[in-house]
Amino acid sequence: MKVLVTGAAGFINGYLIPELLAAGHEVVGVDNFSKYGPLVRSFDDHQSYRFVEGDAKDADLLRDLAANCDQVVAAAAMIGGISYFHEFAYDLLAENERILASTFDAAIDSFRAGRLQRIVVISSSMVYESTDVFPTPEGAQLTSPPPESTYGFQKLASEYFARGAWEQFRLPYTIVRPFNCVGIGERRALRDADIMSGNVKLALSHVVPDLVLKAIKGQDPLRILGDGNQVRHYTYGGDLGHGIRLAMESERAVNEDFNLSIGTSTTVLELATLIWRTVHGPDRPFRYASDPPFEHDVQRRVPDVRKAEAVLGYRATTELPVMLDEVVPWIRAEIEAGRL
Repeated sequence: MKVLVTGAAGFINGYLIPELLAAGHEVVGVDNFSKYGPLVRSFDDHQSYRFVEGDAKDADLLRDLAANCDQVVAAAAMIGGISYFHEFAYDLLAENERILASTFDAAIDSFRAGRLQRIVVISSSMVYESTDVFPTPEGAQLTSPPPESTYGFQKLASEYFARGAWEQFRLPYTIVRPFNCVGIGERRALRDADIMSGNVKLALSHVVPDLVLKAIKGQDPLRILGDGNQVRHYTYGGDLGHGIRLAMESERAVNEDFNLSIGTSTTVLELATLIWRTVHGPDRPFRYASDPPFEHDVQRRVPDVRKAEAVLGYRATTELPVMLDEVVPWIRAEIEAGRL
């Protein structure tokens, strides 16, 4: 396939794009570097990859790029950690709706011209923000109360974009919902506010690299948000990239939605303990202290992963210790280079 990927410089796309290239697909990536600033990726010089610096809200640009593509991956979004949810509550709606509208306009035009075969929407586990059904199956977003955060609500809206484009134009779609991506490549976002956590400034949007950063910098006790009983399913970025590719390649995935996640539940306190022992070894005692949680810190996020396995043959298998073997050295190198 030839695939247009919006938000090509984003975190998950750092795993998805090389996955697509390794499988023999051609990729056109577009990004304006608005989150992290200019980045260099290992696949930038790949013979089957073309990068275009541009704004995903530019509908004319996306029309030109999508005109000869088989699929569009709608991944561009204003996104950050939980601190974003309050600080940019309006922007998370307005900016992301503009991005989606231009992306879908381009995809619809290419589809109606007889070229595009499908749009792939990168949604989020936050569509289940208000659910009380665990493990949470696909479809629960339609029967649960709506998400309380504007970010979760907008991600749910992205799925309605897909359903609406199908109803009106018969544009085929696939929706994927990644859960708690863990990997390398994330840096401090340009718009991140300065928030102190004890004696260390929060520098990253996701909990795993932020706790690694604080542990490496010697914070003791290690500070976590809330009481540490929040449940998450930390999923390796490489596993997510693989799952998204499988969904893109599968005809059985047309007009379907999938939770993409590891099946293992981990509390934040369990995560913090593992990170501490990975950084400091077994002999240094682990101590922690709690910072006040943010407003939209969901207490349980537990996906039902059976559909992706049954339909796609997909199972995320990378466990947290293996993820930390990649993340910890990368964070150390970023600190030594002065980027964190």
